[in-house]
Amino acid sequence: MTKTEIQALIQAGLPDALVTVKGDDGQHFEAEVIWIGFAGKSPIAQHRMVYETLGDRMGRDIHALALRTHAPKAPCA
Repeated sequence: MTKTEIQALIQAGLPDALVTVKGDDGQHFEAEVIWIGFAGKSPIAQHRMVYETLGDRMGRDIHALALRTHAPKAPCA
């Protein structure tokens, strides 16, 4: 599994999300996901939403995925 494939899966499952994926060994990755749909959700709920986009690839093709998730910050007035 590549960073690009993981990014595409997350973006397909969370439309309009800003996704950055890092990792060079093909099994251990870090991702930052910014998505308006996370607003009002707990961090655990946000992570579950990301994991759902990856399905059974977690634990099989992706050994570890460190996540940073949050909704976009409101613009300053």
